[in-house]
Amino acid sequence: MRLTSRGSRPSCRVSPVQADSVDLVVRAARAVIGGQEVAASISVRDGRIVAIDSLDAPVSAAVVVELSPDEVLLPGLVDTHVHVNEPGRTEWEGFASATRAAAAGGIATIVDMPLNSIPPTVDVAALEIKRRVAADQSVVNVGFWGGAVPGNVDQLRPLHDAGVFGFKCFLLASGVDEFPPLTPAELEKALIEIASFDGLMIVHAENAEVIADAPPATGREYSGFLESRPRAAENRAIEQVIELSRRTGCRVHILHLSSADALPMIAAAKRDGVRVTVETCPHYLCFDAEAVPAGATQFKCCPPIREAGNRELLWQGLSDGTIDTIVTDHSPCTPDLKRFDTGDFGDAWGGIASLQVSLAAVWTEARARGFALTDIVRWMATNTADQVQMTDRGRIDIGCAADLVAFAPDENFTVDVDQLYHRNPVTAYDRLGLSGVVRRSWIAGSEASTGQLLSRQR
Repeated sequence: MRLTSRGSRPSCRVSPVQADSVDLVVRAARAVIGGQEVAASISVRDGRIVAIDSLDAPVSAAVVVELSPDEVLLPGLVDTHVHVNEPGRTEWEGFASATRAAAAGGIATIVDMPLNSIPPTVDVAALEIKRRVAADQSVVNVGFWGGAVPGNVDQLRPLHDAGVFGFKCFLLASGVDEFPPLTPAELEKALIEIASFDGLMIVHAENAEVIADAPPATGREYSGFLESRPRAAENRAIEQVIELSRRTGCRVHILHLSSADALPMIAAAKRDGVRVTVETCPHYLCFDAEAVPAGATQFKCCPPIREAGNRELLWQGLSDGTIDTIVTDHSPCTPDLKRFDTGDFGDAWGGIASLQVSLAAVWTEARARGFALTDIVRWMATNTADQVQMTDRGRIDIGCAADLVAFAPDENFTVDVDQLYHRNPVTAYDRLGLSGVVRRSWIAGSEASTGQLLSRQR
């Protein structure tokens, strides 16, 4: 299909099926396809896209949907950094509430982190527990990360063979005792093992020694918390991960980048052929340290939200391709753990809940900086899918899963935490005015579908 500029019609592209045998046709005057915005009709059969035609192509189906002129058809987003916490800490979040929030926010696929649940996903038995719990509750697609912790190197290949999308590790205390960090020697050993089967290690990159030397986090002032997690902690850890990746050949991914100081070394590593990718998160792109009120522990996360100038450099890193993806790092908890009674940043749990609002939050800030919906799709759908080798998701193309979103980019709303589907009414985005509303979404071509449990493609 030859794609041209916004509003033009793609030449007809039809897979070898009868036009009248499709289940669904979605007609959109604006659809993000192949990195461009075009007019198109999307035909779906058995949950897959089987044809992409011109907007007015005479295609019939059991269901025909015509999007409104103010709506844009997007592929369902793929969020590869979500803490669902079930089982074990289901009062923080669970698969039913998390996936419902994801669907409402235009996210069709999540990949669940291996910690905060009990047991953590550090062996195949724990993975099977996760799958059983998620199976009958999830309304979007769900995949799973495994965990790399001290003493489980022999579990990494079995987890890989069982279908996890890669392995997460910490280089400092994770915040939960059942998921301890790796020492540098343990990290290298794990990377050597993971490289042997071309797996992926994703790293919470903060250096424990730097943080130990920093002032402790205490009190209601955000500036004190920021000083306790300096940029140097991220920078040193990222440098270490890059060098170990260079040495072992293992694919690595830097989680939730907040320090823009690390961008030059990451860019240089990529130019050198080091197999490193990088994500950042909506909260680092939307908020700045200078504006966090005293005692507002809903803004606490690790690594922390940094200064406004740092935020703009992260946007530059997205623009030039140094940063590959935007994911939520949805890390909710119960309200009491945020210590709103004292507002003490040292005592509060660190994590920001954002599944349902991430698309609108990123779009609001991106549009103000001159970016387009094609950029949003690249950062939050296509690149995230590619990171975990889900080549049939995060894009609108023939043969891909028919995970689709009708998005109204110009519709404004104010976030009301009590109206979100997250299990607990705590988010840094409460009362924030945003642009962009998800009006309809389809998972595998259905608006009333149960999501699939996904495994790494072999």
